[in-house]
Amino acid sequence: MAKIKDISKVLIIGSGPIIIGQACEFDYSGTQACKALRRAGYKIVLVNSNPATIMTDPGMADHTYIEPLTVDSLTAIIEKERPDALLPNLGGQTGLNLSSELSKKGILEKYKVRIIGVQADAIERGEDRIIFKETMNKLNIPMPESAPAYNIEEALSIAHKLGYPVIVRPAYTMGGTGGGAVYNDAELEIVASRGISASLIGQILIEESVIGWEELELEVVRDSKANKITVCFIENIDPMGIHTGDSFCAAPMLTVKPELQKKLQDYSYKIVDAIGVIGGTNIQFAHNPEDDKVVVIEINPRTSRSSALASKATGFPIAYVSSKLAGGDDLKDIPYWRDGTLDKYTPSGEYVVIKFARWAFEKFKGVTDQLGTQMKSVGEAMAIGKTYKEAFQKAIRSLETGRYGLGFAKNFNKLSLDELKGLLAYPTSERQFIMYEALRKGMSVEELYEKTRIHRYFIKQMKELVELEEDILKYKGKKLSDELLIKAKQDGFSDRYLAQILGLKEDDIRDRRIKLGKVEAWEAVPVSGADAAYYFSTYNAKDSVKVSDKKKIMILGGGPNRIGQGIEFDYCCCHASYALKEMGYESIMVNCNPETVSTDYDTSDKLYFEPLTVEDVLSIYNNEKPIGVIVQFGGQTPLNIAKALEDAGVKILGTSTDSIDLAEDRERFAKVMKKLGILQTESGMARTFDEALSIAKKIGYPLMVRPSYVLGGRAMECVYDEEMLKDYLNKAVEISPDRPILIDKFLEDAMETEADAISDGEEVFIPSIMEHIEEAGIHSGDSACVLPPRTIPRKHIETIQEYTKKIALELKVVGLMNMQYAIADDKVYVLEANPRASRTVPLVSKVTGVSMARIATEIMLGKKIKDMNLKQKKYSHIGVKEAVFPFNMFHKADPILGPEMRSTGEVLGMADSFGLAYYKAQEAAGQKLPIKGTVLVTVNDKDKRKNIIEAVKRFKELGFKIVATSGTKRYLEKNSIEVEEINKMQEGRPNIVDAIHNKEINLIINTPIGKSAAYDDSYIRKAAIKYKISYVTTIAAALAASEGIKAYMENKGGVKSLQEYHKEIQ
Repeated sequence: MAKIKDISKVLIIGSGPIIIGQACEFDYSGTQACKALRRAGYKIVLVNSNPATIMTDPGMADHTYIEPLTVDSLTAIIEKERPDALLPNLGGQTGLNLSSELSKKGILEKYKVRIIGVQADAIERGEDRIIFKETMNKLNIPMPESAPAYNIEEALSIAHKLGYPVIVRPAYTMGGTGGGAVYNDAELEIVASRGISASLIGQILIEESVIGWEELELEVVRDSKANKITVCFIENIDPMGIHTGDSFCAAPMLTVKPELQKKLQDYSYKIVDAIGVIGGTNIQFAHNPEDDKVVVIEINPRTSRSSALASKATGFPIAYVSSKLAGGDDLKDIPYWRDGTLDKYTPSGEYVVIKFARWAFEKFKGVTDQLGTQMKSVGEAMAIGKTYKEAFQKAIRSLETGRYGLGFAKNFNKLSLDELKGLLAYPTSERQFIMYEALRKGMSVEELYEKTRIHRYFIKQMKELVELEEDILKYKGKKLSDELLIKAKQDGFSDRYLAQILGLKEDDIRDRRIKLGKVEAWEAVPVSGADAAYYFSTYNAKDSVKVSDKKKIMILGGGPNRIGQGIEFDYCCCHASYALKEMGYESIMVNCNPETVSTDYDTSDKLYFEPLTVEDVLSIYNNEKPIGVIVQFGGQTPLNIAKALEDAGVKILGTSTDSIDLAEDRERFAKVMKKLGILQTESGMARTFDEALSIAKKIGYPLMVRPSYVLGGRAMECVYDEEMLKDYLNKAVEISPDRPILIDKFLEDAMETEADAISDGEEVFIPSIMEHIEEAGIHSGDSACVLPPRTIPRKHIETIQEYTKKIALELKVVGLMNMQYAIADDKVYVLEANPRASRTVPLVSKVTGVSMARIATEIMLGKKIKDMNLKQKKYSHIGVKEAVFPFNMFHKADPILGPEMRSTGEVLGMADSFGLAYYKAQEAAGQKLPIKGTVLVTVNDKDKRKNIIEAVKRFKELGFKIVATSGTKRYLEKNSIEVEEINKMQEGRPNIVDAIHNKEINLIINTPIGKSAAYDDSYIRKAAIKYKISYVTTIAAALAASEGIKAYMENKGGVKSLQEYHKEIQ
């Protein structure tokens, strides 16, 4: 590869924590950039605040900084490292915006840092709505009519000229953040205000609506010689009006005529030439099928969510190629498997790719399941098949929502056609499943098209699936004909779904089709620019994939991202693959998430892009015949199918499925704890409504209740009395002998702590113990935590270590285990054991320098702890993890913390003191703590008894002015603390909201008053999010914030790379 003269060190800015609109697709692209540029001989300086990703592992770059993604941090790193160049377009919108700011503030010029890949003015031409519009006008490329606004009055004036509905698009944002479709003045005032606040430059575009038009995307790559290729043509099956991140889509385009595709390509090439991007660009168009009009909607002069999808859909690694082009290569310098070099690339492949999003509306009370121009999904699955029907049905079972086909979802099958039509009035996450039942009830293709504006082709395909299913249902209770079974398999019907609708066992369907010779075959997707391929299954072709006779191990991935199961598990799967390669095994990865590093072509020796279901995994296992399968790294996903796989003859490596079941089954686990003499909170398992009430009476309130076998605290609640319990059982969950409810005594005011351990069945190694900053009752994934622990007494640390070792050995854990404890009344209680990888593994690994997933992989394959020289290390630095939440996307949700996990991602603050590490973590999470100004304090009566006095005293000592609501003021003054009073909203004007709006408040300490209060106080927290004011909702967090501010004011600290921190570990 040709290196650029005078450049030897390149700075790459990552995208930070996983948030809605900017997920792990950017970790995937950043990781590819590191690989490409290091192979070319460049030294890499990487900056990212996200500890969960493989990208921030110390082996990925030469100098890795886990620091807040701010201009100040970046300036300090640039001053220290003196990079020659900055690659801005692989870290999502965050990386692009930061690069633009560094350029505008003269920092890049001062330190002589060149931008490669995309120039600062090119970022403006692509991101600034005014400049982009001017560029399109010069090129004579049509756009929807629009005008920019910087305040609400301008927005209203433009909307009146254009006529409603209009679209609000904030500049320099991603995921449609702050935007939306609006239909009247009142709506516009709300959305415009939000959008101006969300935009980096306070600019929104008010645009004529093209809702209902077809949305079409192109992924284009351009090199420094202006050679251009189109990597992928993506057809959004959902029409305009739904954000592309939420839209169900297909590649290649299935209904778009070649002439229109050529026109879109011509427009795209003119645009990338005018913008001047070197590397990948995503261009979005709207097409009106009625009059054939085409307009360009926007471009992303960077790798995007669609780039990751396009890369995995075509075998063209856009981020890797973009990095090589930024580093000095041209397209003709990169090999291409079909026609020699990449400048001759054209999309090919006899298959269809479908992407389907996954949402988490159930996590946010008060939020309506409705899709629009602001992205709401938290993850996605991708499926590959030979036909649209096959790929579509594979995508549905890849989502892991408990659905293995399109029919009989929720109660839709029981509804009348009129009721179903009512549900189709607005686009929702359930739209495809409702359409399926509407077609079954006789709704015509034409009427469905008019209702949804989804192309008739896709509705006809769905209708054919419904008709086939209706034929199959005639055989319920009888033997399905061979012809129908074969046809069903070719059209993508899964074994599990066929068994479900016919009232049979999945094994019966599987055995029957195998006897008929209907087994999965595999085809390759060749990788462009590398000598590699990955594979997908089909029932519509002959097998064409060779299988080696090497010793091999299969790893099951985590499937689509979701709240409770994110890229931490992908991190573990990647490490497993790297370790297997080093040990001489062929590694085989099975996963269906297009955003992740585990589905990169070069992470494993062989990648199967497949759903994580018994049918698909078992087919690969029987074909590849590996030594065994690793199921403990992919979160709950592989564990849910582990027992069925084992029953079908699969060898599970590491901890046995019986041990996993023992830890999950509360009754079995309680017996083991009793036997070991380990304290556990009183608990019970209820299988009926009455049993739940009687267990609750016996244990006594408050209680923690939740369904068994869940991840991320799904439907977990703290109940304080019988009325709350009845309400929970009636509304939140279904209770039955098959779906028992776990009931635990809730330890109020307890401190929670976690231990991650590695066990070989004979010895146990615990790299570190973590202390939660928030008290018990807040999900471990949402709580801030610190390691090493800072306030846990030595005797309790020793007890935690002793308990963890005893439990790991009793459960015969081989590999990883996560333990959760509560400390209350000077005693340590076990809360739960998870004999698998946990979301804290990458965090612990990065702070302690112990590569836990790699070590666990080696242990699963026979290594022993005693031979590995593992010992507790001493480290003087502190790591603080903080969670990141999507409340800015769900405006109606109350942004409070509780036992059900709601965070989408996390950040890590590292420093030599707790205060500074906490301060950095808050800044990295977008909640920068103020160092002067006014603190609003309004806390509930229960929290007044806690350390609120200590917290307020600290803020006063730091020079902050304190304002409080009447009840809190009375309590503080009783304790000799003078504060000013502020009105609650119902008490008159000026009030809390006025003060927040007028930027008179700099920090909010607000603990929720609860459901029983006469007035709802959630408006305080919602206003804090809208106006970007830091807020805390627990007293523990308020105390930590005061400590963080004090530490920062005394010593801002410097920046230090992860490699430097690890060198200091003894």
